[in-house]
Amino acid sequence: MYRFLLTRQWVILTLLVLAMIPTMVELGFWQFHRHEHRVEQNALITRNLEAEPVPVTRLTSPGHTVPRSDYWRAVTATGTFDTEHEVVVRRRTSQDERIGVLVLTPLDLKGGGTVLVNRGWVPAAADQQSFPEVPAPPRGEVTVSGRLKADETTSASGIKDLDGLPDRQVMLMNSSQQSHLLGRPVLGGYLEMTGPAPDGGSPETIAAPDDGSIGPHMAYAVQWWLFAAGVPVGWVILVRREKRDREAAAEESETVEQPEPATA
Repeated sequence: MYRFLLTRQWVILTLLVLAMIPTMVELGFWQFHRHEHRVEQNALITRNLEAEPVPVTRLTSPGHTVPRSDYWRAVTATGTFDTEHEVVVRRRTSQDERIGVLVLTPLDLKGGGTVLVNRGWVPAAADQQSFPEVPAPPRGEVTVSGRLKADETTSASGIKDLDGLPDRQVMLMNSSQQSHLLGRPVLGGYLEMTGPAPDGGSPETIAAPDDGSIGPHMAYAVQWWLFAAGVPVGWVILVRREKRDREAAAEESETVEQPEPATA
């Protein structure tokens, strides 16, 4: 009755079905783990943004690698901006997706030490070889607030660190690179500035990270699991249809082959 399942066509189809089921189940778990990671990250962002701000020197030091638990931690820093060694970070987008640069300015801390401050986004210059117009930061001693971020690396960000860039232009916000250029120690990571607000709204302050959206990963996980459940059901439907079609074809063949009764 079901000997057709041993044909080459049906053996291949059955093997394909058997391979698809665990693959879809695994894809569902992959999306589920991404959902869990997003929920965990949202909780971390919320917790660190709402935490009482602390001096940046409590959480980092020269050569320090900012751990994930301290990402977006609310911090403060008091010192004087060193605009002479200010650089811009190329190929970055504004909140409305315009391509420009980020302004990275060293802040020489009161009491010693230097921390990098991402002051925000400005449009790029007309040509890539020129330094863009960058509004000056506050003069004299200033206390800035912001979010602590880890050093950018090519492996973590996917941004290629290009050689031969024009003077005072970089691809990554990286404290060790800037420490080498400055010739003095720089605190690990950098501060993503949130205050004081710049005059005239430029540089454009970096928006706070999204801690409310969980994305579509859970829906995708459920979809993959439904697909995994539907594949064997579809296979059974195809088998039953094939069986029915073969039985109908056999009955029709028998009818055609049956001799007509002789006439007198």
